[in-house]
Amino acid sequence: MAQNNYQKNNHEKIKLRQSVIATRKFLTAQEWRKKSNVICSHLQNSAYLIKAQTILAYFSFRQEPDLSPLFLNRLDAKSDKVWGFPRCIGKSLHWYHWKYNDPVINGTYGIVEPHPELPKINSQEVDLILVPCVACDRRGYRLGYGGGYYDRLLSSPEWEMIPTIGIVFDFAYLPQIPVEDWDRPLKGICTEKGLQKFT
Repeated sequence: MAQNNYQKNNHEKIKLRQSVIATRKFLTAQEWRKKSNVICSHLQNSAYLIKAQTILAYFSFRQEPDLSPLFLNRLDAKSDKVWGFPRCIGKSLHWYHWKYNDPVINGTYGIVEPHPELPKINSQEVDLILVPCVACDRRGYRLGYGGGYYDRLLSSPEWEMIPTIGIVFDFAYLPQIPVEDWDRPLKGICTEKGLQKFT
């Protein structure tokens, strides 16, 4: 029975993932930029980001919401924020310090990654994780690309207590998505319509 439920959920996730990615793909460049900028504004004004010193983020891929205004437009803002970005190594995410003009490479799946010679970040340094998602639901659960990288990261003891905010456009913020026993809800979801916090 458990195997049947898993197969059913997995089939639903595949269909949902395809649908949301297709919708995201058809955003015009102007819509994508505008929605992304509004998301960045909500984040910038949130207590989560204001209090955080070291923040993990991502480089936008396949029309994901673009967070670059948060970490590229701070050159003259005298910000002391530290930003980290992931590299896929084996089946795990490894995090590296990255700032404007630091080198990047095309990594696994064609996703931009920090250069491997940049300094690493460990979990003890991190105050906030901005999590890329294909979709999220009203309970805080996320749908990813299916590789399980963030699932493994966020369920490990050293990372699970760090605040997490899922980043999606509002059309991908759904009433409910299929979940498994090992799924862990995020602490918040941010769309262009605002930041929803969960207890």
